[in-house]
This record gives sequence, C-alpha cells and structure tokens, in this order.
Amino acid sequence: MTTMSPAAPSASRAPAPRPSPGGKVQRRTPQAWLFLAPFAVVYLVFMVGPMVWMFVASFFNTSTVHSGLGSFAGFDNYLEMLTRDDFWSSLWHTLQFTLYTVPPLVVLSFVLAVLTNRAQRGQWFFRLAFFLPFILPSATISLIWAFIFTPSSGLWSLPATLLGLEPGAGMLSDPATAMIGIAIATIWWTIGFNFVLYLAGLQEIPRELYEAAAVDGATPWQQIARITLPLLRRTTGLVILLQIISSLKIFDQVYLMTAGGPGISTQVSLGLITNTAFTDNRVGAASAASVLLFLIILVIAIIQQVVSRVGTKREEAS
Repeated sequence: MTTMSPAAPSASRAPAPRPSPGGKVQRRTPQAWLFLAPFAVVYLVFMVGPMVWMFVASFFNTSTVHSGLGSFAGFDNYLEMLTRDDFWSSLWHTLQFTLYTVPPLVVLSFVLAVLTNRAQRGQWFFRLAFFLPFILPSATISLIWAFIFTPSSGLWSLPATLLGLEPGAGMLSDPATAMIGIAIATIWWTIGFNFVLYLAGLQEIPRELYEAAAVDGATPWQQIARITLPLLRRTTGLVILLQIISSLKIFDQVYLMTAGGPGISTQVSLGLITNTAFTDNRVGAASAASVLLFLIILVIAIIQQVVSRVGTKREEAS
C-alpha cells in the first residue's frame, strides 16, 4: 500500500496578498500605473503645466511680441487689475450671468427629471429630447439662438409681438436684455446635463418608499418634500457646484453671440482676459486676471461646499 504525500505548491503561483496592520489587503498593481500614465502625461502637460506657467507669468511683463517672461513686475499686474473699472465690470457681468442661469438650471432640471421619472412610457424620448442639445457644440448653439433673436425674422419676434412687446433692435442688441438672451440660450443648451444627473439619482430611490408614503396618505408634493428632496441632497449639491463653476467660466456664448457688446454690457471675465492677452498683447496682466478669477471661483466653491456639509449635518442630527 502506497501513500501519497501532498503536492508541493507550484512555484509559478503568485504569492497571496498580505494583509496590512489595519486589516486591509495590500496589492501591488504596477499595471494600473501603466494605464494611468497616458492620461497623467496629458494632464501634466496640458493642464498643470499651463497653470504653473500662468502663475509665474503673472509676476512678469510677459508679452506676445517678445520671447521669454519679460521684466519682473512683482504685484504690479495684480494691482493694475484690481484698480481697473473694466475688470470689476466684467466680474459683475460674470456674476450676473451666474445668477441668471444657476437657479433655473437647478430647479427646471429637477422638475423635468421628476416628471420624466413618473412617466410610465416614453422615458427614452424625454431623455433624448432634453440631453440632445447638450452634445451640440457651442458655436452651433450660438448661431441657432442668434438667428432666433433676430428682430424682424427670428422666432423670438412672434411671441414678443403676441405678448405686446416691441421687438425693437433685438434682444441681443439691447444692453438691458443682451445678457438675458445669452442666459436663455445657455439654459436651453445645458439643462440636459443636470437633468440626467437628477434622473439617475431619482432612479436610485426605492419605489417602496413612495408606495409606503402613499399608503400613509402622503400627497405627491409631500412625497417630493419628505422623500425625494432629502435623498437627492448630495446630487443637488453636486449640480449646484458644477453649475456655478461652469457659469463663472462663461466665454463661448458671449464671444459668439455678442462679442461682449453692446458696448461692454456683456463683457465677462474670460473675455477681458482674452482681449488683454491677445489684443493688447499683455500676457502678464491677463495671467494676473486669470489667477484672480481662479481664486474667486475657488472661494465660491469652498463656501458652497461648506454650506452644503453644514446643511447635511443638521439634517442628519435632526
């Protein structure tokens, strides 16, 4: 009678990952870094590199008409921008556009997502209809709405006439309404992105919660107020943050629809930065304005995040 000894473990088998002192398994995955390398190189070259160069150039009299950084300017570029009336005017126009677009984009996208989520049939059609404009380039959107706002032949003249409004020179030609026209075009263009975020969040809420609330006699509005809104708090915070940052970086629609006009009534911060760098050939001053705009966006984003977290903690505590 022969006995068989247990087979020795194969030498080719990879060693099992060893648990760390905290109980987590440590895995060495150099392959992951290989997959990340192409994106990391592109990110460093085209994102981090220009940002560093922008910050450095803001302290020099850099220009497009000569090579190099130019002479050292210190904080003169920053002081100049902070004392220029057109810098504060462009900043106010940027904030004005943000106020015109962020509340409607958040509220309307939520309402449309709720209505679409309650539809029994044809949800694919509403998803396509609301998201389709978002995939169009900004040049296409600007041309469409510039045609719509044409005083005599545009589509906007018909409802304006029915409402008893005088088309006049056109919405984009009036300093009082030009920014409103750009905001309307932007809302129509970008509402689909927020709509998809809200719809995805709504579909993660269990149906049983609404059924139990309905059995208890809750009305549809009470279900939205007591179930939908609290469970979508994180989604709402994300939508508001992304929308604020996007609105503060407005440039394409303004440049293509009004070019900052009439006069400078729609001149935004990025428009001022572009004109300073490529029309006045003062890259150093434009870099200083870019750094100031970046700091303003960063502060607003931090404030929004802090307010959102405080509200979340109060909600959890109650």
